[in-house]
Amino acid sequence: MSLWRSLKLLLGFDTPGPLDEDLEGLQNLIGYHFRNDSLLILGLTHRSHARSVNQDQPSNERLEFLGDSVLGLVISDQLYQDHPEELEGNLTKTKAMLVNETTLSTIARELGINAFVRLSPEEEKSGGRERASIVSDAFESIIGAVYLDGGLDAARDVVLRLIYTRKGRIVTDSAQRNYKGDLLELMQARGDTIPRYDVIQEEGPDHEKTFHVVVSVGGQQVGEGIGLSKKEAEQKAACRALEQLAVES
Repeated sequence: MSLWRSLKLLLGFDTPGPLDEDLEGLQNLIGYHFRNDSLLILGLTHRSHARSVNQDQPSNERLEFLGDSVLGLVISDQLYQDHPEELEGNLTKTKAMLVNETTLSTIARELGINAFVRLSPEEEKSGGRERASIVSDAFESIIGAVYLDGGLDAARDVVLRLIYTRKGRIVTDSAQRNYKGDLLELMQARGDTIPRYDVIQEEGPDHEKTFHVVVSVGGQQVGEGIGLSKKEAEQKAACRALEQLAVES
């Protein structure tokens, strides 16, 4: 049995999902061809799929951690070079808009990357292939895989082509607004304490969990939000807080 065939069996690639030619299509989509295909496969493997195959089977979580750091470095470096007169605060805001979950999941869906993510049958049925947290994590995992396979220059090329070239559209998209950052700035300007975010309720199974978050300032609740990830719920809570504070002012 070939090494490739063995790897496919180990990671469950003989179950419904991308075939060899599909993986070639994905590499064409991202504009990078792997020397070590196992890195790409690992980058596509969500924990739900890994656990459905074998409890000890690795998922893409470690690659996502690495890819997140590589993405942040590349975007920060390019912003620094392109905007030599820009203040740190504005650079930070722009970076946050380019690397956040909404941006990454939107681009990944536009490219069709989400179609290649390896999910368990349960996660698939629950709509995981469209879930922003899963899709954005897979995108970051692929960036991490490219970095390990081809080095920083290769990862930089992927990040700049697929993400940075969309900067103009992203920074003018109101959906990308960082409500948590805006609320923090408002509280600091008013001399208030830093907003605190607490998860007060989690509902549903692991593959379809929703989070209920409240945000408080000085011990007083000022907003709440519900989302399919903690990040989403926190952003909604911050948005609600800004709306409420605007009404009260």
